[in-house]
Amino acid sequence: MGILDWAVVGLYLILSLLLGLYLSRRGARSLVDFFVSGRSLPWWLAGTSMAATTFSIDTPLYVCGLVAKRGVAGNWEWWSFGLTHVVMIYLFARLWRRSEIITDAELTELRYGGKPAALLRATKAFLFAVPINCIGMGYALLAMVKVMNALDVWASLGVDPGANAKLWSVIGISLLVLIYAGVAGLWGVVVTDLFQFVLALFGAILVAIFALHHVGGMGTVIQHFQGTAMLRLWPWGEQVGLSASTLFAYIFVQWWAFRRSDGGGEFIQRLAAAKDETEAERSAWWFNFLNYVVRTWPWVLVALVAQVIYPNLADPELGYPLLMRDFLPPVLLGVVVASLLAAFMSTMSTLINWGASYLTRDLYQRFVRPQAGQAELVAAGRLASVGVTALGAVAAFYAQDVTTVFRLVIAIGTGPGLVLILRWFWWRVNAAAEWTAMVAGFVIGLGTTVIPLIQIPDFGWRLLVTTGLTAVAWVTAMYGTAPESEATLNEFYRRIRPGGPGWQQQRQATGLEPLQDLGWELRRTVAGVGLLFGAMLGVGGFLLWQPWVGWLCWTVAVGAGWWLRHLQRQAPNSGIDRQV
Repeated sequence: MGILDWAVVGLYLILSLLLGLYLSRRGARSLVDFFVSGRSLPWWLAGTSMAATTFSIDTPLYVCGLVAKRGVAGNWEWWSFGLTHVVMIYLFARLWRRSEIITDAELTELRYGGKPAALLRATKAFLFAVPINCIGMGYALLAMVKVMNALDVWASLGVDPGANAKLWSVIGISLLVLIYAGVAGLWGVVVTDLFQFVLALFGAILVAIFALHHVGGMGTVIQHFQGTAMLRLWPWGEQVGLSASTLFAYIFVQWWAFRRSDGGGEFIQRLAAAKDETEAERSAWWFNFLNYVVRTWPWVLVALVAQVIYPNLADPELGYPLLMRDFLPPVLLGVVVASLLAAFMSTMSTLINWGASYLTRDLYQRFVRPQAGQAELVAAGRLASVGVTALGAVAAFYAQDVTTVFRLVIAIGTGPGLVLILRWFWWRVNAAAEWTAMVAGFVIGLGTTVIPLIQIPDFGWRLLVTTGLTAVAWVTAMYGTAPESEATLNEFYRRIRPGGPGWQQQRQATGLEPLQDLGWELRRTVAGVGLLFGAMLGVGGFLLWQPWVGWLCWTVAVGAGWWLRHLQRQAPNSGIDRQV
């Protein structure tokens, strides 16, 4: 990197920090302002912020490694979560906004009662804020360190950090993000997310264009992989080392068994911050479009070109930064490095704010200082931001491989997903069932991944075993303990009013009809899945020179879109605005 590149990066950092610090005033008024933006986010800002959060610096590196090992179809490891995210649009977005919580852990004491609910809330807040959140921060930091090393950042600055290069990289990057994320609150996070997402997407497209130009265009890439399974889009068969059991787990298990099955903590924070229920639903759709249809393909194209140019890389995740270093001209290199910083900072700032929300709202305010004033709580939130950043830096220092850490996050989060779905629609799920599912999934995931007490080499079988054993544990706990009290169940139904047959007794007791037609929402979900995946795979079909795949998938997308519009016209008369 030359002086012009550093000038571009420096300008970006100054603008980001000034914007975050300027917006810090909006988050200092109360805990609701600091963690959910006063519940006033418009749909386009909330949805873009969700997309920016999941577009970190680790994701293009992760996709490069994934495509190198398993081909394009290997992306079903994360594409499968699109099923979860469409379900989030229609089944959960409005419910989360209606609950008016600050953190998803807070929902436990709305849904359940007594000491078991308090124990569940505390356990959930700790697990999400410390091990799970900090592992996520760790692999984002690890990816940033890899990029810095690949671009010889220290050398270009004339600094020799010696054997402590990784340590100093982690410390420097952590402090950079903390400067504004720890003081700005969610308003600062989401507004900088908008700026950062646009820049990050622009950078990814630039890398794809220059990389393709260098190898002679897409035709050269297609010819290079002709006769191999690298360009297949469909996730079936033994493909580039991806077993049938792993594909089955991705498509039929992972999306509903994972701990984000009803939305996910960072997404729930955005849904809770939306202006109203309609805005929450719209924001969820906007996120899906940006996340799957728009930004998937620049990463995939870069990953394929990296395999053409650097076929024998010991660490294929480095293909992305190496293409930047070797083929981008001055100034544009600075722009793309700034774009990766933008992607990294948007994710880190969200994880810092999200983790701090658990420590502040669900632990400090709930169990330590219930009488604390708003100024004290905001100060506690900022102090908690420092703590989770430090723990994330420790995780990054010891991590080595982005893909491995991503799979670790999946493994320790698999198991409780079905309980999280059922608790909204079935009165019998109790606090003991959710607590058991969460802890059992975490422990079994550790026992099959980090501390291999159970030797299961195949990733798919590992997920299936974790899900199955967790289900046995939580079903046993649920039927071995008493259901929640009628007063607790009636109050939850009165506030949320979910659909389905699981709340028949509560409907009779309260005299209130549901605000959700579950059958209609499920039909919209099926149509939404067809629209999202048809559009995403259709774009991929044309980009990879598979026109019959492109036309077939776009036909599915158009048909699903027509069905969705038809369903919209048949919206039940529930007394709320259903327009999306």
